[in-house]
Amino acid sequence: MNIRAVLKPRFETDPLEDPKGFRDALVRWFSKEGKDYPWRRTQDPYEILISEVMLQQTQIATVLGKGYYTRFLETFPNVASLAAADDASLLKAWEGLGYYRRVRMLRDTAKAVIDAHGGKFPVEETELMKLPGIGRYTTGALRAFAFGVPAVLVDGNVARVLARLMDFSEPIDDGAGLKQIWNWAEQLADAKRPRTYHAALMELGQTRCRPGVPDCLSCPVARFCKSREPAVLPVKGRKTAITDLEEHALWLRDSQGRVLLHHGSGKRRTGLWQLPVREAADLDAHPILTEHRYGITRYRVTLKVHDGGKARPRFKLAEGDAWVEVEKIRSLAMAAPFRKVVERLLADF
Repeated sequence: MNIRAVLKPRFETDPLEDPKGFRDALVRWFSKEGKDYPWRRTQDPYEILISEVMLQQTQIATVLGKGYYTRFLETFPNVASLAAADDASLLKAWEGLGYYRRVRMLRDTAKAVIDAHGGKFPVEETELMKLPGIGRYTTGALRAFAFGVPAVLVDGNVARVLARLMDFSEPIDDGAGLKQIWNWAEQLADAKRPRTYHAALMELGQTRCRPGVPDCLSCPVARFCKSREPAVLPVKGRKTAITDLEEHALWLRDSQGRVLLHHGSGKRRTGLWQLPVREAADLDAHPILTEHRYGITRYRVTLKVHDGGKARPRFKLAEGDAWVEVEKIRSLAMAAPFRKVVERLLADF
Protein backbone atom coordinates (compact mmCIF):
# COMPACT_ATOMS: atom_id res chain seq x y z
CA MET A 1 0.00 0.00 0.00
CA ASN A 2 1.22 3.48 -0.82
CA ILE A 3 1.97 5.18 2.51
CA ARG A 4 1.06 8.53 0.97
CA ALA A 5 -2.46 7.26 0.44
CA VAL A 6 -2.77 6.60 4.18
CA LEU A 7 -0.91 9.39 5.93
CA LYS A 8 -2.07 12.98 5.82
CA PRO A 9 -0.78 15.90 7.88
CA ARG A 10 -3.29 17.08 10.47
CA PHE A 11 -5.61 19.96 9.70
CA GLU A 12 -4.74 23.01 11.80
CA THR A 13 -6.17 26.19 10.30
CA ASP A 14 -9.26 27.06 8.28
CA PRO A 15 -7.94 28.77 5.14
CA LEU A 16 -10.88 31.20 5.19
CA GLU A 17 -9.84 32.34 8.68
CA ASP A 18 -6.22 32.84 7.64
CA PRO A 19 -6.28 33.49 3.87
CA LYS A 20 -2.99 35.40 4.01
CA GLY A 21 -1.25 32.47 5.69
CA PHE A 22 -2.64 30.11 3.06
CA ARG A 23 -1.55 32.35 0.19
CA ASP A 24 1.91 32.95 1.64
CA ALA A 25 2.57 29.23 2.16
CA LEU A 26 1.47 28.47 -1.38
CA VAL A 27 3.54 31.24 -2.97
CA ARG A 28 6.66 30.33 -0.95
CA TRP A 29 6.44 26.76 -2.21
CA PHE A 30 5.86 27.85 -5.79
CA SER A 31 8.83 30.23 -5.75
CA LYS A 32 11.07 27.23 -5.00
CA GLU A 33 9.40 24.43 -6.96
CA GLY A 34 7.25 26.03 -9.66
CA LYS A 35 7.72 24.65 -13.18
CA ASP A 36 9.16 26.80 -15.95
CA TYR A 37 6.70 26.95 -18.84
CA PRO A 38 7.01 29.36 -21.80
CA TRP A 39 3.66 30.99 -21.05
CA ARG A 40 4.95 31.79 -17.56
CA ARG A 41 7.82 33.77 -19.07
CA THR A 42 5.55 36.17 -20.92
CA GLN A 43 2.91 38.75 -20.10
CA ASP A 44 1.70 38.97 -23.68
CA PRO A 45 -2.08 38.35 -23.51
CA TYR A 46 -2.05 36.82 -27.00
CA GLU A 47 0.54 34.18 -26.11
CA ILE A 48 -1.19 33.47 -22.82
CA LEU A 49 -4.55 33.08 -24.57
CA ILE A 50 -3.07 30.55 -27.01
CA SER A 51 -1.68 28.50 -24.13
CA GLU A 52 -4.93 28.58 -22.19
CA VAL A 53 -7.02 27.40 -25.13
CA MET A 54 -4.52 24.66 -26.04
CA LEU A 55 -4.47 23.40 -22.46
CA GLN A 56 -8.25 23.23 -22.11
CA GLN A 57 -8.33 19.60 -23.25
CA THR A 58 -4.68 18.71 -23.81
CA GLN A 59 -2.02 17.89 -21.23
CA ILE A 60 0.96 20.19 -20.74
CA ALA A 61 3.37 17.40 -21.63
CA THR A 62 1.67 16.98 -25.01
CA VAL A 63 1.41 20.69 -25.79
CA LEU A 64 5.11 21.20 -25.07
CA GLY A 65 6.56 17.79 -25.88
CA LYS A 66 5.07 17.67 -29.37
CA GLY A 67 5.83 21.33 -30.03
CA TYR A 68 2.25 22.49 -30.60
CA TYR A 69 2.62 25.75 -28.68
CA THR A 70 5.93 26.76 -30.25
CA ARG A 71 4.85 25.83 -33.77
CA PHE A 72 1.59 27.73 -33.54
CA LEU A 73 3.29 30.92 -32.38
CA GLU A 74 5.91 30.59 -35.09
CA THR A 75 3.12 30.39 -37.67
CA PHE A 76 0.96 33.10 -36.09
CA PRO A 77 3.26 35.24 -33.92
CA ASN A 78 0.71 37.92 -33.04
CA VAL A 79 -2.97 38.74 -32.96
CA ALA A 80 -2.91 40.38 -36.40
CA SER A 81 -1.44 37.33 -38.13
CA LEU A 82 -4.03 35.05 -36.51
CA ALA A 83 -6.89 37.36 -37.45
CA ALA A 84 -5.76 37.20 -41.10
CA ALA A 85 -5.24 33.41 -41.19
CA ASP A 86 -6.95 31.35 -43.88
CA ASP A 87 -8.63 28.06 -42.99
CA ALA A 88 -5.95 25.81 -44.49
CA SER A 89 -3.02 27.32 -42.58
CA LEU A 90 -5.10 27.71 -39.40
CA LEU A 91 -6.15 24.06 -39.30
CA LYS A 92 -2.68 22.84 -40.24
CA ALA A 93 -1.12 24.77 -37.35
CA TRP A 94 -3.65 23.21 -34.97
CA GLU A 95 -3.44 19.68 -36.41
CA GLY A 96 -3.22 16.99 -33.75
CA LEU A 97 -4.85 19.04 -30.98
CA GLY A 98 -8.39 18.22 -32.07
CA TYR A 99 -11.53 20.20 -31.19
CA TYR A 100 -10.96 22.45 -34.20
CA ARG A 101 -13.81 24.71 -33.24
CA ARG A 102 -11.44 26.13 -30.61
CA VAL A 103 -8.92 27.42 -33.13
CA ARG A 104 -11.62 28.95 -35.29
CA MET A 105 -12.92 30.70 -32.19
CA LEU A 106 -9.39 31.90 -31.45
CA ARG A 107 -9.32 33.50 -34.88
CA ASP A 108 -12.69 35.13 -34.17
CA THR A 109 -11.25 36.47 -30.91
CA ALA A 110 -8.25 37.89 -32.75
CA LYS A 111 -10.50 39.57 -35.31
CA ALA A 112 -12.56 41.15 -32.53
CA VAL A 113 -9.42 42.43 -30.80
CA ILE A 114 -8.33 44.02 -34.08
CA ASP A 115 -11.73 45.43 -35.01
CA ALA A 116 -13.01 46.58 -31.61
CA HIS A 117 -9.80 47.34 -29.72
CA GLY A 118 -7.22 48.36 -32.30
CA GLY A 119 -5.24 45.15 -31.87
CA LYS A 120 -4.77 45.54 -28.12
CA PHE A 121 -6.46 43.20 -25.64
CA PRO A 122 -8.72 45.01 -23.18
CA VAL A 123 -7.98 44.71 -19.47
CA GLU A 124 -11.50 45.30 -18.16
CA GLU A 125 -13.44 42.17 -17.24
CA THR A 126 -16.62 43.28 -19.01
CA GLU A 127 -14.76 44.00 -22.26
CA LEU A 128 -12.87 40.71 -22.19
CA MET A 129 -16.12 38.80 -21.65
CA LYS A 130 -17.52 40.36 -24.83
CA LEU A 131 -14.81 38.77 -26.98
CA PRO A 132 -15.84 35.59 -28.87
CA GLY A 133 -14.96 32.43 -26.97
CA ILE A 134 -13.79 34.26 -23.84
CA GLY A 135 -15.63 33.02 -20.75
CA ARG A 136 -15.25 33.51 -17.04
CA TYR A 137 -12.18 31.33 -16.64
CA THR A 138 -10.24 32.72 -19.61
CA THR A 139 -11.07 36.27 -18.55
CA GLY A 140 -9.60 35.57 -15.13
CA ALA A 141 -6.53 33.93 -16.63
CA LEU A 142 -5.82 36.88 -18.92
CA ARG A 143 -6.33 39.41 -16.13
CA ALA A 144 -4.09 37.52 -13.71
CA PHE A 145 -1.32 36.22 -15.97
CA ALA A 146 -1.14 38.93 -18.64
CA PHE A 147 -2.14 42.06 -16.77
CA GLY A 148 -1.31 41.21 -13.15
CA VAL A 149 -4.59 42.63 -11.85
CA PRO A 150 -6.87 41.07 -9.21
CA ALA A 151 -8.71 38.14 -10.74
CA VAL A 152 -10.39 34.85 -9.94
CA LEU A 153 -10.13 31.69 -12.05
CA VAL A 154 -11.20 28.11 -11.56
CA ASP A 155 -10.12 25.27 -13.83
CA GLY A 156 -10.21 21.53 -13.15
CA ASN A 157 -7.05 21.60 -11.04
CA VAL A 158 -8.22 24.52 -8.93
CA ALA A 159 -11.67 23.00 -8.42
CA ARG A 160 -10.09 19.76 -7.18
CA VAL A 161 -7.77 21.60 -4.78
CA LEU A 162 -10.57 23.70 -3.31
CA ALA A 163 -12.96 20.75 -2.96
CA ARG A 164 -10.34 18.86 -0.95
CA LEU A 165 -9.20 21.91 0.96
CA MET A 166 -12.75 22.64 2.14
CA ASP A 167 -13.79 18.96 2.42
CA PHE A 168 -16.60 19.62 -0.05
CA SER A 169 -18.53 16.41 -0.71
CA GLU A 170 -21.17 17.80 -3.06
CA PRO A 171 -20.79 17.45 -6.86
CA ILE A 172 -18.57 20.19 -8.23
CA ASP A 173 -19.89 19.94 -11.78
CA ASP A 174 -23.45 21.12 -11.18
CA GLY A 175 -24.64 24.70 -10.77
CA ALA A 176 -24.68 24.83 -6.98
CA GLY A 177 -21.36 23.06 -6.55
CA LEU A 178 -19.59 25.18 -9.13
CA LYS A 179 -20.99 28.34 -7.56
CA GLN A 180 -19.61 27.31 -4.17
CA ILE A 181 -16.16 26.53 -5.61
CA TRP A 182 -16.00 29.94 -7.32
CA ASN A 183 -17.12 31.59 -4.09
CA TRP A 184 -14.23 30.01 -2.17
CA ALA A 185 -11.87 30.92 -4.98
CA GLU A 186 -12.92 34.56 -4.66
CA GLN A 187 -12.42 34.55 -0.89
CA LEU A 188 -8.93 33.07 -1.16
CA ALA A 189 -7.72 35.00 -4.22
CA ASP A 190 -4.56 37.08 -3.83
CA ALA A 191 -5.19 40.63 -5.03
CA LYS A 192 -1.54 41.67 -4.65
CA ARG A 193 0.12 38.66 -6.35
CA PRO A 194 -2.52 37.34 -8.78
CA ARG A 195 -0.05 36.07 -11.37
CA THR A 196 2.09 34.08 -8.93
CA TYR A 197 -0.75 32.94 -6.70
CA HIS A 198 -2.94 31.52 -9.46
CA ALA A 199 0.01 29.81 -11.14
CA ALA A 200 0.87 28.27 -7.76
CA LEU A 201 -2.69 27.08 -7.13
CA MET A 202 -2.87 25.45 -10.55
CA GLU A 203 0.58 23.91 -10.09
CA LEU A 204 -0.51 22.46 -6.76
CA GLY A 205 -3.32 20.63 -8.54
CA GLN A 206 -0.99 19.41 -11.28
CA THR A 207 1.81 18.09 -9.06
CA ARG A 208 0.62 17.50 -5.48
CA CYS A 209 -3.17 17.58 -5.23
CA ARG A 210 -3.46 15.55 -8.39
CA PRO A 211 -6.36 13.28 -9.43
CA GLY A 212 -6.64 9.99 -7.58
CA VAL A 213 -4.26 9.74 -4.65
CA PRO A 214 -2.80 13.14 -3.75
CA ASP A 215 0.71 13.61 -2.35
CA CYS A 216 -0.40 15.07 0.98
CA LEU A 217 2.94 14.59 2.74
CA SER A 218 4.67 17.09 0.46
CA CYS A 219 1.73 19.50 0.13
CA PRO A 220 2.76 23.04 1.14
CA VAL A 221 -0.73 23.88 2.42
CA ALA A 222 -1.62 20.55 4.06
CA ARG A 223 -2.23 22.21 7.44
CA PHE A 224 -5.06 24.20 5.86
CA CYS A 225 -6.76 21.14 4.33
CA LYS A 226 -9.96 20.04 6.08
CA SER A 227 -10.40 16.74 4.25
CA ARG A 228 -9.55 13.49 6.02
CA GLU A 229 -9.96 11.47 2.82
CA PRO A 230 -8.85 13.74 -0.02
CA ALA A 231 -8.49 10.81 -2.43
CA VAL A 232 -12.29 10.43 -2.64
CA LEU A 233 -12.73 14.07 -3.62
CA PRO A 234 -13.88 15.87 -5.63
CA VAL A 235 -17.31 14.40 -6.17
CA LYS A 236 -18.72 14.64 -9.69
CA GLY A 237 -22.13 13.92 -11.12
CA ARG A 238 -22.98 10.81 -13.07
CA LYS A 239 -20.53 10.18 -15.87
CA THR A 240 -21.68 10.43 -19.47
CA ALA A 241 -22.16 7.01 -21.05
CA ILE A 242 -19.62 6.15 -23.75
CA THR A 243 -21.06 5.02 -27.06
CA ASP A 244 -19.12 2.68 -29.35
CA LEU A 245 -19.15 3.57 -33.03
CA GLU A 246 -17.58 2.25 -36.20
CA GLU A 247 -16.32 4.43 -39.03
CA HIS A 248 -15.59 2.85 -42.41
CA ALA A 249 -13.17 4.49 -44.82
CA LEU A 250 -11.80 3.64 -48.25
CA TRP A 251 -8.12 3.30 -49.17
CA LEU A 252 -7.85 3.81 -52.89
CA ARG A 253 -5.02 4.77 -55.23
CA ASP A 254 -5.06 5.49 -58.93
CA SER A 255 -2.67 4.44 -61.70
CA GLN A 256 -0.44 7.43 -60.91
CA GLY A 257 -0.10 6.41 -57.26
CA ARG A 258 -2.26 9.25 -55.96
CA VAL A 259 -4.44 8.70 -52.90
CA LEU A 260 -8.15 9.41 -52.82
CA LEU A 261 -8.90 11.90 -50.03
CA HIS A 262 -11.95 13.83 -48.97
CA HIS A 263 -12.06 17.50 -47.99
CA GLY A 264 -14.44 17.68 -45.04
CA SER A 265 -17.44 19.98 -45.02
CA GLY A 266 -19.42 18.41 -42.19
CA LYS A 267 -19.93 19.85 -38.74
CA ARG A 268 -17.06 17.96 -37.11
CA ARG A 269 -14.26 18.13 -39.68
CA THR A 270 -14.94 21.17 -41.81
CA GLY A 271 -11.80 22.07 -43.77
CA LEU A 272 -9.87 18.95 -42.75
CA TRP A 273 -8.75 16.19 -45.11
CA GLN A 274 -9.45 12.52 -44.47
CA LEU A 275 -9.98 9.24 -46.26
CA PRO A 276 -13.43 9.00 -47.87
CA VAL A 277 -15.93 7.61 -45.36
CA ARG A 278 -18.63 5.29 -46.67
CA GLU A 279 -21.49 3.22 -45.30
CA ALA A 280 -20.31 -0.14 -43.93
CA ALA A 281 -22.56 -2.04 -46.34
CA ASP A 282 -20.93 -0.33 -49.31
CA LEU A 283 -17.51 -1.65 -48.27
CA ASP A 284 -18.45 -5.18 -47.24
CA ALA A 285 -16.74 -6.64 -50.30
CA HIS A 286 -13.48 -4.89 -49.54
CA PRO A 287 -11.07 -6.42 -46.99
CA ILE A 288 -9.97 -4.37 -43.99
CA LEU A 289 -6.39 -3.14 -44.25
CA THR A 290 -6.02 -1.54 -40.85
CA GLU A 291 -7.97 -0.30 -37.84
CA HIS A 292 -7.47 2.61 -35.49
CA ARG A 293 -9.34 3.34 -32.26
CA TYR A 294 -9.80 6.83 -30.90
CA GLY A 295 -12.08 8.74 -28.57
CA ILE A 296 -13.96 11.97 -29.14
CA THR A 297 -16.30 13.54 -26.57
CA ARG A 298 -18.68 10.72 -25.56
CA TYR A 299 -17.79 8.35 -28.37
CA ARG A 300 -15.27 5.51 -28.68
CA VAL A 301 -14.68 5.09 -32.39
CA THR A 302 -13.13 2.22 -34.33
CA LEU A 303 -11.94 3.47 -37.71
CA LYS A 304 -11.81 0.59 -40.20
CA VAL A 305 -9.98 1.24 -43.46
CA HIS A 306 -10.97 -0.99 -46.39
CA ASP A 307 -8.80 -1.84 -49.37
CA GLY A 308 -10.30 -0.41 -52.53
CA GLY A 309 -7.50 -1.75 -54.69
CA LYS A 310 -6.77 0.45 -57.70
CA ALA A 311 -9.35 2.81 -59.12
CA ARG A 312 -10.92 2.08 -62.47
CA PRO A 313 -10.22 4.72 -65.15
CA ARG A 314 -13.72 6.16 -64.88
CA PHE A 315 -14.09 5.93 -61.11
CA LYS A 316 -16.71 8.47 -60.03
CA LEU A 317 -15.70 10.90 -57.31
CA ALA A 318 -18.15 12.04 -54.67
CA GLU A 319 -18.45 15.72 -53.78
CA GLY A 320 -15.38 16.76 -51.79
CA ASP A 321 -13.24 13.84 -53.02
CA ALA A 322 -9.93 14.54 -54.74
CA TRP A 323 -6.89 12.63 -55.94
CA VAL A 324 -3.84 13.86 -54.02
CA GLU A 325 -0.17 13.25 -54.79
CA VAL A 326 1.60 11.46 -51.94
CA GLU A 327 4.22 14.21 -51.55
CA LYS A 328 1.48 16.78 -50.93
CA ILE A 329 -0.36 14.86 -48.23
CA ARG A 330 1.90 15.96 -45.38
CA SER A 331 1.20 19.63 -46.09
CA LEU A 332 -2.57 19.18 -45.75
CA ALA A 333 -4.47 19.65 -42.50
CA MET A 334 -5.77 16.20 -41.67
CA ALA A 335 -7.86 14.81 -38.83
CA ALA A 336 -5.49 12.99 -36.44
CA PRO A 337 -7.00 9.48 -36.72
CA PHE A 338 -6.78 9.62 -40.51
CA ARG A 339 -3.24 11.03 -40.42
CA LYS A 340 -2.15 7.98 -38.46
CA VAL A 341 -3.73 5.40 -40.75
CA VAL A 342 -2.64 7.18 -43.94
CA GLU A 343 0.98 7.33 -42.81
CA ARG A 344 0.79 3.68 -41.75
CA LEU A 345 -0.58 2.60 -45.10
CA LEU A 346 1.84 4.70 -47.12
CA ALA A 347 4.68 3.01 -45.26
CA ASP A 348 3.27 -0.42 -46.15
CA PHE A 349 2.58 0.19 -49.84
